[in-house]
Parts: sequence; C-alpha cells; structure tokens
Amino acid sequence: MSERIEDEYRDLASHLDKMPVGYPSTESGIELKILKHLFSPEEAKIAMNLGFTPLELKKIHRKMKAEGISLQELESKLDKMYQKGLINYGKDMKGEKEIKYYANAPLVIGMFEYQLNRLSKEFLKDMEQYFQEAFMEEYNKPGIPQLRTIPIEESIPHEQNIATYDMMRDLINTVGTPIGVAECICKKGKDILGDPCKKTDMREVCFTFRTAAESYHEKGLARLISKEEALKILTKAEKDGLVLQPANSIRPMCICCCCGCCCEVLLNQKKGAQPAKFFATNFYAEIDDELCVGCGLCEDRCNMDAISIIEEKSVIDLDKCIGCGVCIPSCVNDAISLQKKEEELVPPKNTIATYMKIMENKAKLARALKN
Repeated sequence: MSERIEDEYRDLASHLDKMPVGYPSTESGIELKILKHLFSPEEAKIAMNLGFTPLELKKIHRKMKAEGISLQELESKLDKMYQKGLINYGKDMKGEKEIKYYANAPLVIGMFEYQLNRLSKEFLKDMEQYFQEAFMEEYNKPGIPQLRTIPIEESIPHEQNIATYDMMRDLINTVGTPIGVAECICKKGKDILGDPCKKTDMREVCFTFRTAAESYHEKGLARLISKEEALKILTKAEKDGLVLQPANSIRPMCICCCCGCCCEVLLNQKKGAQPAKFFATNFYAEIDDELCVGCGLCEDRCNMDAISIIEEKSVIDLDKCIGCGVCIPSCVNDAISLQKKEEELVPPKNTIATYMKIMENKAKLARALKN
C-alpha cells in the first residue's frame, strides 16, 4: 500500500478521534488496520468530509467540489457506506422534498456493531487488541458511559421507589416503536473465535428502538418484534444471568443484554481494580451475614467477579459491583439485597444530550491537563 493511501487512513483515524468517543492512536497501529478492514481508500477520503453532527448531502458535495464527483455519484457512495455500517444516515422532509443527512459513526456504539453480518476472525482479534491497547481508556475518559446498568426485575425491592428509567419493563413499554432485536455482536464474535458464551444460548439479545430499529432492520441487522416478544426475550435474559444495559439516556435508542464472558466492555472493565466507577448505576448489592451460608451460587453468577467467599460467607467488593442484581435470584436464603445509592444518577434526556455531555467532560479534562 502506497504512503499516500497510508496517510489517508492516518488522517481518517485523526478525524475520528475528534468524535465524542474518540479513536485513539496506538504504537502498534492496530487502529489503522481496523480502518482498512472497514473502509476502502476512497471511502476513507469521503468519511473525512463528514462529522459527528449530521450534514446535508448538498453541503458534503460542496466540501468535496475539488474531487470532481457528481452529486448523484456521491449520494450513491454515501448510501453504500451506510449499508456497510461505516457511517450514520438520516432523512427529513422539507415541504415535499426529502433531504438526506450523513454523519460519521463512532467505533462503539457504531461501526463495530454494524459489522454484525461481516465478521471475520482477523477483524475480531484486531478489535480485541484495540480494546486492550487504547479504546477502553478512551471509553472511560469522559466519566460518562454510553450505557447504563439497570437491575433485573426480580432483584428490585418492592418497598423502594424506583424511577421508570431504572425499570426495564417500563422502558420497553414507553420507549417507542418500532422495536428491533439483533444478535449480540460480542456473543456472535466469541462463537466465531471458538469461545461461546457460558451464560446463555440466546444470541438475539440486543434491542434497538425507533429510528435505530428502522436503520438496523433496513441494513439487515435486526428483525422487528412486538413489545410482548421483547419482554419474553428479556425475561429469559434475566433468568440466564445477563446484565441489562440500556443506552445512557431517559429514552434510550438501544438496550444490550451483556455477560462477563463475551461483552468487550465488561470483560475489559473487570480487569481493573475499581471498575464500578466507570458504570452509571443507581444500585449496589449487600449481603446479610446472618442469612448467608457461603454456598457460592452468587459468586458463580456474578459477571464482574465482585463476589468472593471468605470464611464461609459471601463478600461483595463494592469497587466491582455494578448493581445489576443478577446475583440476587441465585440466593435461596434471601441473603442478598439490592440497595439504592444515596445520590441518584439521572440519565441525560436523549442520545444527543449524552454525547454532548461526553464532549463537555472531555473538553474540561483537556483544559485541566494543559494547566
């Protein structure tokens, strides 16, 4: 590959690093290899003319005037990039005229998940390497995660006043339609790598809503389902011990059902000493020593390795507990309960507000580092 083309991928990497959740460089250059999996050199050049904020097709065309590409040709190429899961797309009506908009997609949640039907062992191994070398640090940097953790229904104490955004079934019933369900890319990836999920045999456990559901369905990544089927899938996900993680907003665009053996976020977070600080959660688990018999069932069920048996009693490491409640149904003696944190985290109102908050926090961090 020529040096000029290599520079185009480097330029794209730098461009994507300006996103709310950036695309940091590494010594190994694995981030460039990932871009080569995804973008052709021409597509990389086109993506350089997009941004995080959706841009009208005509404005993109004006930016690329020097390339000598026609409006129709550019539209066709952008549509193909959208179908390949490289960029985001939307449309609006101005009077009777349809206006198309395009924007860069972040790596996660975005380009990676959009590759659901294009996975290879090489791409998955490269993604694992990038998560470990640089991306998880970038993911954690703003202090505002893209996902929240909410408790499974069986774990919620009836006497506690719980906000609707922390109640999975309330979310499903109010978040809006259509509802799409897709295979979990992490679980599918582990299947391809020969290390299948140890928690569940389900693969369709990722939900999308409203325009995100339409987009996923349009690209052949999800099927549209009823609220009743969504609740049925969620009930089994809870029973199997999956962690419920909606997008970090009051009206989430997606809900992931995650596990500690496949999910790249959970897998990499729990390697640290204090992973809980990187999760948006309003709860934590607590053990009643008088009722605990030290059977170890909760320890086996925990996705974050937050529970250990010490002197025949379960002990919870609150630096690792993310308040998912998955451990609670396993306890036959009712020795574990879910407690609400004193300070409640209220999620941003929508996805845009979440990313704007992430950008604001990154800017504050950058200013602090300069000083």
